[in-house]
Amino acid sequence: MTAMKRDISALGSKTYDVVIVGGGMFGACAAWEAASRGLSAAVVDKGDFCHATSANHFKMVHGGIRYLQHADVVRIRESSRERSALLRIAPHLVRPLPIVIPTYGHGMKGKEILGAGIMLYDMLTMDRNRGIVKDRNIPPSRFLSRHEVLALFPGIKEKQLTGGALFYDGQMYNPPRLVLSFLKSAISHGADAGNYLKVTGFLREKNRITGVKVTDMLDNTEIKIRANMVLNASGPWAHQLLQQALGKGLDPCPTYSRDLAFVVKRKFSSDIGVAFSTYTKDSDTLIDRGGRHLFAVPWRQFTLIGVWHVVFEKTPENITVGEDELQCFVDEVNSACPGLDIHLSEIQLINTGLTLFGDKDSQGSQQMSFGKRSEIVDHSRTDQIDGLVTLLGVRTTTARGMAQKTVDMIFEKLGKSFVASETQSTPIHGGHMHSFQKLLDDAMGKRPAGATPEIMTALVHNHGCDYPNVLKYVNKNSQWGYGAGETTVLQAEIIHGIREEMAQKLSDIVFRRTDIGTGENPGAAVECCAELMADEMGWGPDKTRDEINEVKQCFPHFYRTMKTGHAL
Repeated sequence: MTAMKRDISALGSKTYDVVIVGGGMFGACAAWEAASRGLSAAVVDKGDFCHATSANHFKMVHGGIRYLQHADVVRIRESSRERSALLRIAPHLVRPLPIVIPTYGHGMKGKEILGAGIMLYDMLTMDRNRGIVKDRNIPPSRFLSRHEVLALFPGIKEKQLTGGALFYDGQMYNPPRLVLSFLKSAISHGADAGNYLKVTGFLREKNRITGVKVTDMLDNTEIKIRANMVLNASGPWAHQLLQQALGKGLDPCPTYSRDLAFVVKRKFSSDIGVAFSTYTKDSDTLIDRGGRHLFAVPWRQFTLIGVWHVVFEKTPENITVGEDELQCFVDEVNSACPGLDIHLSEIQLINTGLTLFGDKDSQGSQQMSFGKRSEIVDHSRTDQIDGLVTLLGVRTTTARGMAQKTVDMIFEKLGKSFVASETQSTPIHGGHMHSFQKLLDDAMGKRPAGATPEIMTALVHNHGCDYPNVLKYVNKNSQWGYGAGETTVLQAEIIHGIREEMAQKLSDIVFRRTDIGTGENPGAAVECCAELMADEMGWGPDKTRDEINEVKQCFPHFYRTMKTGHAL
């Protein structure tokens, strides 16, 4: 059992091998990588863990098939390797996802070209299932007939349709829970962590960074955390942090894409996703199949639709999506795949975050280049400042692998005896199992009287083999064995998130410790959650209402006004 306790004084009482700034996917993986290899580590975030881009993306674990169009074999191999690692070490939170690419005619969009591509892809990823539990294996690709494709997706464009290619990628059940699993694994190996701790500056002795200055955003106290190395893994805030703390940022200044996807509460297909070409060109492919691909994929009881990429030139705090812009995206989807027939009022939740993606294309449009890779910046070489490394991550799929490379560098800089990484094969918190289905069957046998099968399924997905640690709270209060409102979340999960997972705010529970608000506006369930949290945290009525109002603002305003029957 690994409990996350927020102990700020402990962070200021020791000197760490490395302190990690940023508690998203890359920072959490780095903490696990460092702690598992014997380094003393601490990780801090100015908000909650996984509160930004690492939570708000398309939830795909990419195996690299897209890079065939770019003839980028290196990235195909890297992506497939890291997808396999996540399926191996977190089988409760990552699963294979079948996706169909419809084929048209006999040219670039036909079976002949696509067939050659997916055969090559399967060959390049032949080792993809090594060490993975059987019910998480990635099957080989195959072709579907025209009749099979129309049966699966009756609303797709039929003119010249010849069938489709079915391949498999990976999908995350709950990205924040994946980040928490990495953090819990790090903590179980001695790491410390703190949320709502904003780094306001670096500790410095001449040309060496010796730690960070931190402000507790909950009570405005300040502490100093000392470390032999500082890893800046703060994502879109990395450049800003360096400017504020050092007076110099990254050179060149990174360009970010604002990625956007949205959630609708209906299934276009029961368990298979579809890729469809739009009228927007992909500006940098070597093999052009017509237009950029968008995806509609099943996720829980919802459909995820995206992803759109546009250049983002504002500060990370100002990331927004206008209603008119969203309507343009909906129109593009409906034009490419009329059967979806999406309406703006159906959008339950908007997922948007910033990704290091590349530069504007040669025509100066707002489309992005896909050529950008994750980067590790050694500031002793770029700025003649020792003790500081910056990790700029691109895709969450590759976070573990980039963390491994970064910690390799930190070992070298610390002058410590090298310890090999085992994170590619070591299950993270909740991931120890021989079969996900068997674990789920066992959990059903322990189902509390108030829990539906859907609640137990979600519980096992989110907590894996650690689900009994949540159920123990039902023994303390039988009411906690019932769901929160109409959601698939046990009230015991709310209590567990507060007592054992460092939740400080209502939004931490609603969006990151549980499934309550991760797919749709949960209505009255937020009130139930707020009542439980107020009791645990000692909140008064005014504080509780403020927390509820903060959660409200995270849902689309047109959803709140047009669907008042379900509004908070």
